[in-house]
Amino acid sequence: MVNCCGLLTDKKEPVPLKSIDVQLEVKDHVATVVSTLNYENKEDKPLEAVFVFPLPGDAAVCHFSAQIGKTHIVAEVKEKQQAREEYDDALSSGQQAFLLEESEQSPDIFSLRVGSLPAGESASIRLEYVTELAVQADDGLRFCLPAVLNPRYQPQGSGGPSVQVTSVPASLVPYSLSFSAQVSSPRPVSKVESNSSLEPLQYLNTDQTQATVKLAAGHKFDRDIELLIYYKDAHQPSAVVEAGQASAKPGSLMGDPVVMVSLYPEFPQSVMSSLTSCGEFVFLVDRSGSMGCPMNNSTPRETRISSARDTLLLLLKSLPMGCYFNIYSFGSSFEHIFPTSVEYSEKTMEEALKKVEKMEDDLGGTEILQPLKRIYSQPCIPKHPRQLFVFTDGEVGNTKEVTDLVKKNAGSHRCFSFGIGEGASSALINGMAKEGGGYAQFITGTDRMQPKVMQSLRFALQPAVEDICVSWNLPKGVSATVLSPPITAVFQGQRSLIYAQLAGQSSEAAEGSVTVKYSLAGHPSQNQLHFSLKPAEDSGLTIHRLAARTVIRSQESEERTHRGQQDEEVKKKVVELSVQSGVSSTFTAFIAVNKDSGESVQGPLVRRNIPTPYFGTPPCPRRRRNIPTSYFGTPPCSRMRRNIPTSYFGNMTGSAPPPPATNGLCSASNEYFAKSMNGCRSSPAVFASIKCDNALVRSNLQPPQPHKDPLLQLVSLQKASGCWLLDAALAAVLGKTRKEVKKSKPKLINNEVWASILALIWLHGFKMDAKEEWELLATKAASWIKAQNAPCVSECVEAGNALLGCSVKKEALGL
Repeated sequence: MVNCCGLLTDKKEPVPLKSIDVQLEVKDHVATVVSTLNYENKEDKPLEAVFVFPLPGDAAVCHFSAQIGKTHIVAEVKEKQQAREEYDDALSSGQQAFLLEESEQSPDIFSLRVGSLPAGESASIRLEYVTELAVQADDGLRFCLPAVLNPRYQPQGSGGPSVQVTSVPASLVPYSLSFSAQVSSPRPVSKVESNSSLEPLQYLNTDQTQATVKLAAGHKFDRDIELLIYYKDAHQPSAVVEAGQASAKPGSLMGDPVVMVSLYPEFPQSVMSSLTSCGEFVFLVDRSGSMGCPMNNSTPRETRISSARDTLLLLLKSLPMGCYFNIYSFGSSFEHIFPTSVEYSEKTMEEALKKVEKMEDDLGGTEILQPLKRIYSQPCIPKHPRQLFVFTDGEVGNTKEVTDLVKKNAGSHRCFSFGIGEGASSALINGMAKEGGGYAQFITGTDRMQPKVMQSLRFALQPAVEDICVSWNLPKGVSATVLSPPITAVFQGQRSLIYAQLAGQSSEAAEGSVTVKYSLAGHPSQNQLHFSLKPAEDSGLTIHRLAARTVIRSQESEERTHRGQQDEEVKKKVVELSVQSGVSSTFTAFIAVNKDSGESVQGPLVRRNIPTPYFGTPPCPRRRRNIPTSYFGTPPCSRMRRNIPTSYFGNMTGSAPPPPATNGLCSASNEYFAKSMNGCRSSPAVFASIKCDNALVRSNLQPPQPHKDPLLQLVSLQKASGCWLLDAALAAVLGKTRKEVKKSKPKLINNEVWASILALIWLHGFKMDAKEEWELLATKAASWIKAQNAPCVSECVEAGNALLGCSVKKEALGL
């Protein structure tokens, strides 16, 4: 019989994981994360605790150890099957063992197994990883600690087993989390922002180059923890050389020095101001059931799908005349607005907008692979480079298949990806953008989707950087071997990272330089950086591990591309580097066995699955299907085990608890948070495969639509050419009657020019806080006005200011 003391799962099973402590150390733009997981077995029998949890998709996991009483065991990296067998053998012989492995489907999911934890005993697990911090459009550095693991949709027929996750609502997570961060940089730290409650920032020195911050107590596990770190000066190009490991073989990656080069290209203003007017813009929008979740807790009426609709409105209004476009949407199946991309015009824009307005989260699961294949099968349009925008909450199980497909087609397009909501897969969102030469954005907490998407559209409208090549100038006898994949995309102000292994001897005073040359809008450009070859102090092996992770990811991708040919040879290389560098990979795992535990653990093990959090109201228990999943591959043996819950955010797997009964009907909130998964019947492996009575809910219980934002109302009235019509709808947005607007019009000006100038004055006078959202469509309007060669524009602006009570200068309007 189970002693029901301490922490319990939803099934009233004790949870041996008591607390997680996370310590983050940021040096400039590189982060080291140390997580300590504290376990205690309060039951009267030995346990195996199993915890499936998310990590950043680009993390290099480089240390794993366990402390049991006074015994400290450091895990080794071994080939995965060998590690699993050693783990099983240890448990079978009554020894304690610990196994950490990466999911074969997605590099942002890990499993931790704590085996043979005797009754009454405690264990402390230490997990360490390093990662680079992404630069945001506002120059902030983004760190995200994934605390939410959403169920991943596993498409029918996709290869490999899916990952079994035990989930509970975020409010019921039975363990605590503490989090602290220390930031240091050559430049002063100006501020640290977060989507979670933080204690005040504490500076550790007078020049404010070191600071520390802590998460306020009582984190609810309803969101990933996001930190945005800002330095006082703009990011500068830099290079850091790190000495090799003394014990490693000279000539190997770990034995030689490694340099990490960070470049921030600045493009000439003349080129930046001439945004391209050509291109094929393809928008791919997730319409799976989980897109019905609210964007955040504070605005439950704004769902992910409603925000996506508003964003598509802004995108369509901002496209340049003369380009081509199409919109695809997907769930278990996919749809497109036009059979092939069409030229952008008033007619095609209006046709698309009518269909966008009807988009709902009603297409079932999250099968993104098929629509991508359809898009890539379409021939490219000459002189119109393809720009793909992907909007998804990232709940897919076949991440590697998707990113491999994007990589295969990287030569024909750029891919801009958007992760919507808490728990979006960083491996999917970052992977698609990285392989597709685009840019990734995450929309979480109270973020608005629109400004981030418009930032990416500005990137897409920048002239493509072509013919990128990297050259090195090093002292005689020193050579550089580039470890990073070739740079395929360069954007204004955004960081490009290069890792290189340095071979040969040089004096400590020696210097080298690296030059990146490229062609921008037909003009040759270059960025050069001089750096010292003297190794940095106190960097440990951080840069080597990040470089090893870069090489490992490239080789894993190569292995998947050539599977069945030379895959065994590539796999062997990955395992070798993973073991040598101590960085995890798809083909390896961390294994630790306590061989000094004295007496062997007696009796059968009970398995406890530790729950991860989900967020939102669970879907109603109307029709539940059993989901055949296996745990990171084939379970090693048939010992009796139970699982430990994680929390989920959004839809749930069959292992989450059903909500309270609602008199046989789905509650309105249940339907709203987890809409039905239409079209899923044929797929046995569908996550979130619980269905409600659609017709009943949609007719009676759907929450009222929020009142349309005046900005979006104004935007919806703009024509494809960029102008506005002088009508009652425009006057209403401006807060005037049609009569008042017509009466104030200067005599020599036509109605469309007057209406367009009024719209621009209103935007500049009342909506400057949302300028990022409307800047491109305003530029299009100003270009249209100038093309009309209208007389008396200055008089028009004066009259418009008088009518609207503004004082906007003509120059500010771009006229």
